[in-house]
Amino acid sequence: MTVKELGINARKTQGFLSMVSAEDKNNALGNIAKGLLDNIDYIINENKKDLVAGRENGLNDGLLDRLMLDENRIKAIADGVLQVASLPEPCGKTVYEYEKENGLKIRKITVPLGVIGIIYEARPNVTADAAALCLKSSNAVILRGGKEAINSNIAICSVMQEAIEKAGFPKEVIQLVCDTSRKSANDMMEMREYLDCLIPRGGRGLIKAVVDNSKVPVIETGSGNCHIYVDESADIEMAADIIFNAKTQRISVCNACESLVIHNKVIEKALPVIKSRLDEKNVEIRGDRVAKIVCPSIKEASEEDYFTEYLDYIISVKTVYSLDEAIEHINAHSTGHSEAIITGNEENARKFMQCIDSSSVYVNASTRFTDGGEFGLGAEIGISTQKLHARGPMGIEQLTSTKYLIYGNGQIRE
Repeated sequence: MTVKELGINARKTQGFLSMVSAEDKNNALGNIAKGLLDNIDYIINENKKDLVAGRENGLNDGLLDRLMLDENRIKAIADGVLQVASLPEPCGKTVYEYEKENGLKIRKITVPLGVIGIIYEARPNVTADAAALCLKSSNAVILRGGKEAINSNIAICSVMQEAIEKAGFPKEVIQLVCDTSRKSANDMMEMREYLDCLIPRGGRGLIKAVVDNSKVPVIETGSGNCHIYVDESADIEMAADIIFNAKTQRISVCNACESLVIHNKVIEKALPVIKSRLDEKNVEIRGDRVAKIVCPSIKEASEEDYFTEYLDYIISVKTVYSLDEAIEHINAHSTGHSEAIITGNEENARKFMQCIDSSSVYVNASTRFTDGGEFGLGAEIGISTQKLHARGPMGIEQLTSTKYLIYGNGQIRE
């Protein structure tokens, strides 16, 4: 089926979705969760095909980790679907009401965006997360994953379509583009007639291509060059624990720490402790001149390193001489995703949170928490690093727009 045909089919579901009840949507989501759990073996077997192909095609460990599904991950995906179902209904909420002197009543309510297209890479969990969020917010969705996860995506989508059909929904509410060629992605970028919104989710190259070329309105999700700044007042052991978690707990995700910024007054004490922890996972450290003096075995960093989202066991280190310099460096090199300060100084914490221009800013905590599930959204459609409409983890509320309902009894404008 062509991308245009998928768009036509999705548009036809809009009447149904505009009238469906919250209870019916939650029942459908419950069916999806059950379907995923009932088909764990099937999904894992299809995922293994993708993993074999990925290894043969030279995918690195980070991408293979993003691609891999096991029983626990599928159970977590199903739990996320149920969390989405438990959230308050996002559509039909009154934003405000106003009555004019002439008796005209004006009401602003939340409504679905309509038909959402999502272009993403080797993350099969996105297939279920995105579909659940779109269904809960009464949007139809057209999913276009990468070739690396095609077997996994087909399996998950077929399970979801069967599940929603059992709940009385047209299966075209959730559709998958099975053509993983560049042409199908380009076709989606041209489908202004059928798509109300396009969301790219993946690496910087994919996101840039969609933002630069799409005729469909885009919500830009960002890559994650996430920073942790170790302030001069930081608890060094706390810093080491947080950095170890943020870098190594899962290297393939956009909220993993890629860059360290350390105050020169503590780098001589802090960097050896941090390095010792990172050595447990064989993390390669690339540092500036001061960092290399403190730890001569680390590699020299280039300017490019400070802009890089590695998605690998590599991290950069920059030495700074003040909080202001740390803030300036981070804002200049960040992708606007997530940054953290490790500090015992409340004033420094306040200034860092106020001045850092990213979607999520932490004090004394790991950047790994920037996630829809962790933020109480159930799941996420992506992490938006733009500033219009949505920013940070995007859940069901960010998949709605508004419209005005105006009630009269014969009023005319003079």
